Amino acid sequence: MTETLAKLHQKRAARRRRQRGITLLEILIVLAIIGLVMALLVGPAVMKAFGSSKTKVARIAVRKFAYEAYPQWSTQHKGCPASLADLTPFMNSDDTKDPWGNAYVMQCGDSAPAGAKGFAVISYGEDGKPGGNGDAADINSWQVDDEGN
Repeated sequence: MTETLAKLHQKRAARRRRQRGITLLEILIVLAIIGLVMALLVGPAVMKAFGSSKTKVARIAVRKFAYEAYPQWSTQHKGCPASLADLTPFMNSDDTKDPWGNAYVMQCGDSAPAGAKGFAVISYGEDGKPGGNGDAADINSWQVDDEGN
C-alpha cells in the first residue's frame, strides 16, 4: 500500500512539474495581445500628435518666409520675388512645400491681403484647398502670432 501511495505521489509531483512553467507559445500569444491593445489605445493619440506637429511646422515656415527670408531678400532686390524658391537661400531649407506636400502660396504687392503688409505666404492645410477646419484650415503668415498659433 505504501508503494502504491508513493507511486501516486510521484505521478502527481511529475504532473505538477510539467504544468509549472509556461510555454513559449503562451508567452508569444500574451505579447501579441498586449501589442494589439497598445496599438488600439496609443496609435490614435500618436497619429493625432503627428497631425498637430505638421500644423506647427507649417506655421513656423510661413512665418519664416514672410518675416525672415523676404525681408533679407528685399534688402538685395526690389519688388516681389518670382517664386518662393528665390527666398530659399535665406531659409534653412530649399523646400517650398508644406508638411502635407502642397506648395506654399505666395502673395506679394497688390495681391497680398490687407493685413500682410505687402507680402504673404499661405499653406492651405492638409487638403490643399482654400478654407477648411482643423488640419485642413489655412495657415496664413499674417495671422500667425508670436507663439506660432
